[in-house]
Amino acid sequence: PRRHDRPHPGRALSRAYARAMPTTDAERRTVDGLVVVDKPTGWTSHDVVAKLRGVYGQRRIGHAGTLDPDATGVLLVGLGRATRLLRFLQEAGKEYEGRVAFGVATDTLDAAGTVLERAEMPVTAADLDGVLDRFRGDIHQVPPMVSAIKVGGRRLHELARAGTEVERAPRPVHISRLEVLDLEPGPFPVATIRVACSSGTYIRTLAADLGAALGGCAHLAALRRTRVGSFTLDEARPLDAVVADPRAATLDLVTMVRDLPTETVDEATAIAVRHGSVFPAGTFAAATDGQPVAVVGDGALLAVYERRGAGIKPVVVVAGSAG
Repeated sequence: PRRHDRPHPGRALSRAYARAMPTTDAERRTVDGLVVVDKPTGWTSHDVVAKLRGVYGQRRIGHAGTLDPDATGVLLVGLGRATRLLRFLQEAGKEYEGRVAFGVATDTLDAAGTVLERAEMPVTAADLDGVLDRFRGDIHQVPPMVSAIKVGGRRLHELARAGTEVERAPRPVHISRLEVLDLEPGPFPVATIRVACSSGTYIRTLAADLGAALGGCAHLAALRRTRVGSFTLDEARPLDAVVADPRAATLDLVTMVRDLPTETVDEATAIAVRHGSVFPAGTFAAATDGQPVAVVGDGALLAVYERRGAGIKPVVVVAGSAG
């Protein structure tokens, strides 16, 4: 069946969500924190956010880094004041495991699309190893038409649904690791690859480009995100586990920004931080130009600061009167 004709996966959890809904005034208080979700297939990232909004009984929820509906794996969801910190996770490096099917091209570059071309392509492991270096390091990718990038004020996926294809400028990305974990041989071989890359890298584009580099075509048959920054599948919880115990699934704000340099301050400095004060350069040893620094006092995240010229200024204040 077509995707929109399938029963929505969330219906199976509706009773569990109802049981998890806050019922007392104390439970309805806003939760500030991070939930590392292992997104199931068939769910959009927006679906996950909408369901967790119901679980936690609050509207202030967002995510860092969209996963396609058919993709699974690490999705970072911020609650309450944590939504103001999601920007520091958006640009974190990511890691994926994907299955690349050779010999078949689709209009979306993945398995959800319509097949455009099909021709036997019995590539070998040696063939594949011979082209991998072209895609390691700093490269340029043409964004797929199904991406959320805007061209002329409209998102590409909106134009694609309307049957319009527009020219897209290549965008720089960085792939720090690209390796083949397995290759299923045959006239239409399938390779399992592991990719560590910068934010903004399209794995479906990488799959199609690998096919082109080998003189044929390919598409991304499956994708699982295994890491965002230092948050891996080991910390990710399935949705039903979050529903069963929302509080146990919530990480605090200090943990949320653990990938940033940290500056621990005394109470006098903490008071100034809570008010969004600007400090002279050199006040925080961890602060360097352009590098966000998590400022912590008494074990709690107070703010994120950044050195700009001669001063260290607040980017986000999450505690005290400025929060």
